[in-house]
Amino acid sequence: MNLKDKIIVITGASSGLGSAFSRVLVERGATVFGLARRTDRLRALEVELGSAFVGITCDVTDEQTVIDAFANVMERSGRIDALVNNAGLGIFGPADEVTLEQWEIQMNVNLKGVFLCTRAALPVMKAQNTDNGFGGHIVNIASVAGLLGNPNISTYNVTKFGLKGYSEALFKEVRQDGIKVSCFYPGSIQTEFFDTAGIPISANPMTAEQIATTLVHVLETPDNYLISEIVMRPLRPKG
Repeated sequence: MNLKDKIIVITGASSGLGSAFSRVLVERGATVFGLARRTDRLRALEVELGSAFVGITCDVTDEQTVIDAFANVMERSGRIDALVNNAGLGIFGPADEVTLEQWEIQMNVNLKGVFLCTRAALPVMKAQNTDNGFGGHIVNIASVAGLLGNPNISTYNVTKFGLKGYSEALFKEVRQDGIKVSCFYPGSIQTEFFDTAGIPISANPMTAEQIATTLVHVLETPDNYLISEIVMRPLRPKG
């Protein structure tokens, strides 16, 4: 897909991977609709990136807010060429110390949010499917925690294993509708994620900008070429 003049929706756009994705995609000529809860950060990105970035205040765990946000995108643009389900969080700790609230917020953001946004985008992408067999691209940002369980991150593991299964099932379901589904499994990245997670980050993590180059590569693949899964890790995480 040639990214110039394409319409891309990114969740969790106000910081970290989301803001890095927004910057690089705007540089490639796309128009980005960034969804996030922190309106002030969205407005700052609008100032930084100009008219090619449109911030929409949205809580991806709230059904009506998501419906309204995607209606806003369609009213302004009339199409959605790609959806990047990036919003996510982790709260780490021993399994017997995880609170119900901590369990539910991870389930809601990491899984329910992906479900709600994907459900909103799919009818649009199916309607865009043309004779050449391309209607859109959905990219889900999971984690290496969706591939391997580890102590003290059991709840986060559940959500990312779930996202892996959702992505694989969705890929098989909508490929004949001309819709690509890709799932990313990155290791440690230098973002605000670890501030919430409550554990220290590795000494030599990847950067959000590095992950953004991979997103561009995956989105720019030819229409009949799909990278369904990709794993990214720092070469020397301990420095």
